[in-house]
Amino acid sequence: MKLRQKIILLAITPLILALCAIALAVRHQATSLGQQQRASIQTAYLASKKAELTHYVTLATRSIAQLYESGRTDAATLDQAKAILAKLDYGDDGYFFVYDQQGKNIMHPRQPELVGQNLWNMKDADGSLTIQNLISRANEGGGFVRYQWVKPSSHNTAPKLGYVVALPNWGWVLGTGIYLDDVNDALAKIDAQISGNIESTMLWIAAIAILSAVAVALSGLVLNISEHRVTDAKLKVLAQRVVLSQEEERARLSRDLHDGISQWLVSIKLQIEAGIIKLAGTPEQSASARSTFERTAAQLNDVLGEVRRISHDLRPAILDDLGLAAALEHLAHEFMAHTATPTDFNAVGTADGLPDVVNTVLFRVAQEALTNIERHAGARQISMRLEGNSRCVTLTVCDDGVGFDVDHIDGHPKRGIGLRNMTERLEAVDGKLSLTSSSNGTTVLAAVLRH
Repeated sequence: MKLRQKIILLAITPLILALCAIALAVRHQATSLGQQQRASIQTAYLASKKAELTHYVTLATRSIAQLYESGRTDAATLDQAKAILAKLDYGDDGYFFVYDQQGKNIMHPRQPELVGQNLWNMKDADGSLTIQNLISRANEGGGFVRYQWVKPSSHNTAPKLGYVVALPNWGWVLGTGIYLDDVNDALAKIDAQISGNIESTMLWIAAIAILSAVAVALSGLVLNISEHRVTDAKLKVLAQRVVLSQEEERARLSRDLHDGISQWLVSIKLQIEAGIIKLAGTPEQSASARSTFERTAAQLNDVLGEVRRISHDLRPAILDDLGLAAALEHLAHEFMAHTATPTDFNAVGTADGLPDVVNTVLFRVAQEALTNIERHAGARQISMRLEGNSRCVTLTVCDDGVGFDVDHIDGHPKRGIGLRNMTERLEAVDGKLSLTSSSNGTTVLAAVLRH
C-alpha cells in the first residue's frame, strides 16, 4: 500500500469509527426516549379513560338515584331504572350493563340475547372468570377490571377496561367499560413513528459518513497530487508537524472544555428531557415543566458566558498589544476581582524580545496555575513574578494554600491534567516546569531560555 493510500486510510478509519459510535449512541438514546414517551402516553391515556369511566358510572347512578333511594324494589321500579340505563349510551361501543349477585344478566342494550342468562362461570379469551371478577370488584366498593369482550361495532373480541359499582338494595352490579383496542392502535402508531424516526436518523448518519469519507478521500487525493513532487524527507517533516498540530489542538480543547461547558450541557440536556416528559403528564407536571425550562434557560446564559470567556482566553489582545508583563498584570487583577483573593504581580528585568509563541506559553502557564489555585488550593495570598535577563525568562507563581502530593498527582492517570498541560506547553518551546508543594503552599516555576 502506497504512502498516500495509507494517509487516506488513516484519515477515514477514525472518522468512520467515530460516526459508528455516534450512531449507536443516538440509536440507544432514541430508543430509550421512545420507550419513556410510550409509557408516559399510555399512563396518561389510561388515567384519562379511568376518570372518564368513573364519571360515566357516577352519571348513571345519579340518573336512577330517585328510584333507588325511594326504597321500592317492585318490578315496575326496576324496569323503569333499566329503561333509563339502557338509554344512557355513548358512541357505538359505550353502554351500561347490569348483573345480579348470582351472575345473571339483567340488562345489556348491545347484546340483548344475554339478558336473563346466568353468566357466572363465563370465561373470556384469557381464561378469566369475567362476571365473577366484576361482581367481586363491585362488592369490594367498586373499581376497575380488565377483561376480554365482544366489541359491538366490529363483533370482534377486544380488551376492555370496565368500572363497576354495587347497588345492594336491589342486588345489582352496575357498570360500563371502554374498549382498549383504540389505545393499542394509538401506541402502535407511536411505536411506528419512533421506529421511523430512528431509521431516518440512521440513514442521515450513514449519508454523512459516506459523504465525509468521500470528502476526506478526495481531499487526500488532491493533496497527494499537489504534493507529488515533494521529497520523502519533507513528507516526514510534514507528517510530524500534522501530528504535533493535532495533539496541540486536542490538548487545548481538553483544557478549555473538560471542566466547564460539557458538564453544563449534560445537565441542560437532562433537564430538557425531564421537562419534555413532564409536558406529557398531568397539568401539575406540565406546570412543573415550565420552571424546569426556565432554570435551563438560565443555565444556557451561563454557558454562553463561559463560551465568551473561553473565546477571550484563546488569544488576549493585550498580550499582542502591550506585551507579556502587561498581560500578566491584567490577568492578576482580573483573577483578584473574580475570586477576591489578594494577587500581587511583580516584573523584574525585561521579557521583551521573546517570540510570540513563548509569550503565549508563559501566559497560559500563569492562567493554568491560577485556575488550579482557585479550584484546589484554598489560598489566602497569591504572588506572581516575571523575571528576565539575557539568558532566560522565568515566571513564578506562589500561593499559601493547602498544597498537595506532587508525586501522587503526577503519577495518577486521571488527575493532574492542568499540570501536564503546563509541562507540555513549556516542552514545546524548550522550556521547563518546576513544581514544589507542601502544607505551607505551592510554587510553580516556568523557565524558558533565550535563543
